[in-house]
Order: sequence, then structure tokens, then C-alpha cells
Amino acid sequence: MDINGILYLTSIWLLPVLLAITMHEAAHAWVAWKLGDDTAKLLGRVTFNPIAHIDRFGTIILPALLIMAGGFLFGWAKAVPVNFSRLGHPRRDMVLVAAAGPAINIVLAIVSAIAIHLVELLPQETHEWMFQNLVNSININLLLAVFNMLPLPPLDGGRVAVGLLHYRFAVLLSKLERYGLFILIGLIFILPYAGRQLGYDLNIFRVIIGVPMEFLRGILLNAMGLI
Repeated sequence: MDINGILYLTSIWLLPVLLAITMHEAAHAWVAWKLGDDTAKLLGRVTFNPIAHIDRFGTIILPALLIMAGGFLFGWAKAVPVNFSRLGHPRRDMVLVAAAGPAINIVLAIVSAIAIHLVELLPQETHEWMFQNLVNSININLLLAVFNMLPLPPLDGGRVAVGLLHYRFAVLLSKLERYGLFILIGLIFILPYAGRQLGYDLNIFRVIIGVPMEFLRGILLNAMGLI
């Protein structure tokens, strides 16, 4: 890909990715603050300023490399610190704080789909660029919502599951948190690579992430009259 192609690709992904990640983390921080824990608030994390949430490697470098390589988009922002003991109802409120991130991503995907209808109101020369931004916004927000709701700590879905499961099972699941990132890296990168070397398709994320994401996108685009 030449430099012009790289710059254009960056321009149609940068804003959707930054907005999706910033809103996701700000939603966690805002809900935690409203439910009694001001830890994130005091650290300046209840903000839409992306600089407050960016992890240099996880938010910028890794996603950029994966986009240019045409691979699975993966990354992370700085985790929002939450002191669950300061929440009014720790077990219930943990679920609400965790679910806030994926919920705002669904909202952003819906707003982006609605905004596609307004592209025609913009100057002609900006139509394609804005359309691509909005399509990428739908895709990245649905991807973040589905991915983060996997029931594996430290993902949001893992926290939701810990808050909803019976205490005995919740404790067992919560103990996986220290290994969660390594498990994800193994499933996303190592397992598919090993499968390719053996001649098998072991990309399970195509099923557990791709299928529900495509299902949600189909519902959204159909509801918005885009397909």
C-alpha cells in the first residue's frame, strides 16, 4: 500500500476508533461515579477527551498494524479503575458499570447508521469519506460491544457474569482474571496460527465474534432502511 493509501485508510478509521474507545471508557467511569465510586472521576477519566483513555500500544500502534495488515482488529484502552467496595450495591452495580461500555457502543452504532442518511446533505466531495467513516463506526462499535461481552474477565462480559452468577461460580470465574489477557491472545492469535500450520481452520473468533456481530449489523442496517 502506498503512502496515499495508508493516509486515507488512517483517515477513515482514526475518528471511529478513537470515538468508540473514548466513549466506551468514559461510560464505565461515568456510571461508576454516579453509583458512588469517584475513583475514575478524580483521575480525570469521566471525560470525552481521548487522550485520557489512550494506551499508546493498545489503542494506536497495535490496531494500526492490524488494519494495515488486513487482519483482525484488536486493541485496548487504559482500564478505568473502579473501587467496587465504594459502590452502593457492589454486586449489582458492578454489572451496571461493566455493561455501560458495550451499551454505549451499541448506541454509537445506531447513531452512525442514522447519520448515513444525512451524508447527502454534505458537500459532494466529502460523501465517500464520511460514508466510510460512518460504516467503520458501525463496524468498530459492534465489534467492541460483542467482543467485550465475552464472559471472560477482565472483559466487561466477564464482570457481568461474575455479578450475575451464583457466588460459588462467580468466585471461580473471577479467578481467571489474572490470566484473561493471555487466554485472549492465545485464542485470537496463537490458536489460529497453529491451526494454519496444521492445515486446520481454528479461528474460533470468526464464529463467536463474527457471527453475532454480523447478526446485529444485519438487524441494525435493516431497521435503518440501509439494506
